Amino acid sequence: MAQKNDERPPAVGASFLQVNPDARSAATGNAPTGLSPDVSSLWSNAAKIVFAGPWGVSASYSPWMWEINNSQSNMANVAAYTTFGPDQAQAVGVSMKYFNYGTVTFRDDNGSVLQDYNPKEYAIDGAYARKLGRKTSLAISLRYIRSQLGQGNYNSLQQKPASAFAGDVGFYYQNSADNIDFNNRYCFGVSLTNIGTKLSYTDDKTRKSFLPINLRLGGGYAFVNTSTNTFTITAEINKLLVPTPPVYALDSNGMVTSTILKGKDPDRGVVDAIFSSFGDAPGGFQEELREFTIGGGIEYAYKQTFFLRAGYFYEHPNKGYRQNFSTGIGLRFSRIGLDMAYLIPTDHLVYQRKILQFTLSYGIGNNSNNNLPGGQ
Repeated sequence: MAQKNDERPPAVGASFLQVNPDARSAATGNAPTGLSPDVSSLWSNAAKIVFAGPWGVSASYSPWMWEINNSQSNMANVAAYTTFGPDQAQAVGVSMKYFNYGTVTFRDDNGSVLQDYNPKEYAIDGAYARKLGRKTSLAISLRYIRSQLGQGNYNSLQQKPASAFAGDVGFYYQNSADNIDFNNRYCFGVSLTNIGTKLSYTDDKTRKSFLPINLRLGGGYAFVNTSTNTFTITAEINKLLVPTPPVYALDSNGMVTSTILKGKDPDRGVVDAIFSSFGDAPGGFQEELREFTIGGGIEYAYKQTFFLRAGYFYEHPNKGYRQNFSTGIGLRFSRIGLDMAYLIPTDHLVYQRKILQFTLSYGIGNNSNNNLPGGQ
């Protein structure tokens, strides 16, 4: 007999790295690449920060899925960058992301309490970006990750916190054109994030988890770009570059064996996993397509002071089932910005609930188009 051929999402550790901490882009369907550069670009594509203005700082917070855990879970992120050198062609940035899951009770097979534990994860980043010209830029980022999801002996395995190191590479291009009216900004970018070592959560060295290595492709277009009104549309696709779980055979008792019937062995190196992730799904090309997520939205700015946003994010039901509408608002007072996002899931599954996110920023150049090659 064979294991039921259900398509499943690729398994990764430190999944908090996939969560967007920025309220502005979360409100536009989790599609940050197409929005004008700001300090929060450090999370999605650090190559954008050289176009964001001289410097900026931000702090983000979310009471994560407060409906089902009484706000015990929360996410926080702080970020800062500065540009330097001739024509401010270089930039460095730092950020820290922290995810607290609240109190989790571990029980044995009989339901007896073993211990209460407070799982938490965090990542510390450093980034360097450089302009390649007036329109393009490249960036590299380095990241330290700490994932503390359990501790103690369970199922004859000693659980322990896990650590990893990773890096990102990003490319960004922006320009302006007079297609609909004047000075319409358009851009696109690509980033490869979380390329790094595996995570080991137990004393069994053969059981290691991939980081959520992610390929992000996105772009945007700003039109009716006047001193009073600006509309920006943005869209993005993502794909995890990690192994897809194969289909295993079952023994006579219905237990899963190590024999693979369809798909590829997930125990492989990081480089091999990145390249083979485009063709290792047991369901073939159709299943590979379902591993892409799609997001997009629109942002309206009134005098670069008041912002309205809306968007939609889609992930296939068999690949994680994250599907939500999003909306949000933003305010700018001189150099201070405040953004809020509200995510509304399109289904009623228990693991998806409404989410609020907030981002407070301060700096020069945030949310502006002053660095466009067209000379706005």
